[in-house]
Amino acid sequence: MTFELDIKKALRCGGEEFLLSARFTTEDRAIVLFGPSGSGKTLTLQAIAGMLTPDEGYIRINGTTLYDADNGINIPTRKRRVGYVFQNYALFPHLTVRENIGFGLKPLLGNISDENRERVQELVATFGLERVAEQKPSALSGGQQQRAALARALAPSPDILLLDEPFSALDQPLRIRMREELSSTLQQFDIPMILVTHDSDEVESFAQSVAVYRNGLVESVHSAQDIARSGRDIGETVRQKAAEFYP
Repeated sequence: MTFELDIKKALRCGGEEFLLSARFTTEDRAIVLFGPSGSGKTLTLQAIAGMLTPDEGYIRINGTTLYDADNGINIPTRKRRVGYVFQNYALFPHLTVRENIGFGLKPLLGNISDENRERVQELVATFGLERVAEQKPSALSGGQQQRAALARALAPSPDILLLDEPFSALDQPLRIRMREELSSTLQQFDIPMILVTHDSDEVESFAQSVAVYRNGLVESVHSAQDIARSGRDIGETVRQKAAEFYP
């Protein structure tokens, strides 16, 4: 995968201005955006998904331009072929697990096709959700909610998976288990991903490359492979960065 991003976005909140200035390029399939809360990581993810329009710059995945300010290109979210897992999972509370998973496969008018209904059933089985498939999200555990959100994001067969701090709502033992499940899912579906986190352990678990954010700026970009050649690991590198954030 080739991922290219160079964007700027000025935002105002409570009378203060925040400037996002994110720029990095990588050919790695597992990218982590790392940094403290409020540093611009989620804004970058939203820009990739088309939920936030930058003021200038470009976003390209595998040579396909999703956004280019200079050339007037801004592909709508629904056509970007990205799967998005929100921090709080954002499952529709009035829909069952099965209906949530199939939401992106159902036409605006009419019923879901037989082919897509089979796709939903496959995902229900793959994520071990058979027993809760007809239940609403409020009846699910945190792990089940995450599995349902992942299944929904993967249902339309996206080109890339975007994950916004997917483990932050889980307690520590479940967080460790769900990291292992996500790693297995990424391998099974063979899909590139961009993950947002401020947890160095998650960087160590997933990152082939990591973009380090601070105050809206991509401060540095690190390759896990290059770091390994120097005799260190990427977890150690970002922990050192975290110590700079919180002296």
